[in-house]
Amino acid sequence: MEKVNCGKDCAFIVHEGKTPASAHNFSIKCYEGLKNKLCHIENVIEKQTTQQVMDNRLRLKVSIEAIKWLTFQACALRGHDEGPDSKNQGNFLELIKLLASYNKTIDDVVLENAPQNAKYTSPDFQKEILHVLATNVQKATHDEIRTAKFCLIVDESQDESKKEQMAIVVRFVDRDGNVKERFLDLIHVKDITSSTLKNEIMCSLSYHKLSVQDIRGQGYDGASNMRGEWNGLQDLLLKECPYAYYIHCFAHQLQLAQVAMSKDVTEVHNIFKTLNFIVNVITSSSKRHDQLQDAQIAEISYLIEVDEIESGKGKNQIRTLQRPRDTRWSSHFKSICSLMRLFGPSCVVLTDIATKGSTSSQKGDAIFALKHAMSFDFVIVLHMMKDIMWITDKLCQSLQQKSIDVINALALVSTTKILLQKLRDEGWQSLLDQVVCFCKRSDILVPDMNETYKYVIRTRRDKENITAEHHYRVELFIAAIDSRL
Repeated sequence: MEKVNCGKDCAFIVHEGKTPASAHNFSIKCYEGLKNKLCHIENVIEKQTTQQVMDNRLRLKVSIEAIKWLTFQACALRGHDEGPDSKNQGNFLELIKLLASYNKTIDDVVLENAPQNAKYTSPDFQKEILHVLATNVQKATHDEIRTAKFCLIVDESQDESKKEQMAIVVRFVDRDGNVKERFLDLIHVKDITSSTLKNEIMCSLSYHKLSVQDIRGQGYDGASNMRGEWNGLQDLLLKECPYAYYIHCFAHQLQLAQVAMSKDVTEVHNIFKTLNFIVNVITSSSKRHDQLQDAQIAEISYLIEVDEIESGKGKNQIRTLQRPRDTRWSSHFKSICSLMRLFGPSCVVLTDIATKGSTSSQKGDAIFALKHAMSFDFVIVLHMMKDIMWITDKLCQSLQQKSIDVINALALVSTTKILLQKLRDEGWQSLLDQVVCFCKRSDILVPDMNETYKYVIRTRRDKENITAEHHYRVELFIAAIDSRL
């Protein structure tokens, strides 16, 4: 008897089955439907009316304008609670509500009045719009540069999520001869080795259609991975383009000089530690901050009564103490000025804490801070550094101007050195008179300048039988200026 291939024959029978649901019959039905023009996709899909298109465009435009405005103002778009029952749904949604409240046409098409699938308020939509805006800005930057030569300014730091981010800024001269700086890119890097940074920079320049051969300068800070002469980022880019000369940031160089100078003179190094401690003790809580303000009001009222100061609009403003920051050396100058301006009220607050503090540690910190603040050594170094840093702070501010170049920077440095030299040669007596007047007003004991100065701890370098004036003038005032010069 002849064998039958049951597997193939059975499969064909199932495919050609007599039921309407069989695959064969279903395919035939679809084919017949395709021949019917009424079933074509352009006839089946729902067409939107002209009004619906206009509503969608208006809805989209409102969302884009809100995103642009918040981004330009550096405001967050999202809120902590964007639910329908939230009283504050975040900047983005609240701004759309505000626009809708002043325009009924907008109110009719946004938020609750918009279709669920076309509100244009989702986080993904916001990110997409921001990406489009960023791309347009980068394209505009490329159109500005075109084939011109440019300089790179690069820095890296950690963000709030502890990820290393590298910022790239380009500096160039436009067609009108004006120096322009444009933020080009922000790149997440896995590590901060010079090779990694160099590869990411090359990829970014290639993406923005900028040639590495057009680089005519590099500007970084003084970190070894950036400025290293053998394997630093500046050396690796210099190998790619021999004209990409490296220039260490002028303001950062000055900051490093300030830090080194403060360590050369012991009394100057200690003054900033003491200053930071005093500021921390006084501003460590809102209660003490309020006490400082009350003390200022009382002092201003007294000085107005005795006709030492004048009252008027904009005068005698209530201020607070400035904290010094390690990465911003100019903040040390502001901190010194703020303490000198608020010296009396600060001592009042410290005295109150020393006598009425709730814990022994609070009292001890206040007594230690008050003891150093009321010493002649602290006051004279405070005044001395104010005069010196007033000169160098002008240089620091000038070096951060966009219009600065190497020639002007050297001229500013020379001018600053001349001013420091003049202060060294002619400024001592004026400084001493200011300090003595300040001490008498604050009830601080002024030592006899002709008496022998007594060192707290004598070292081999300290001379015997020197006068107090020699110590303060030569070993502090002149030494601090010479170190800085």
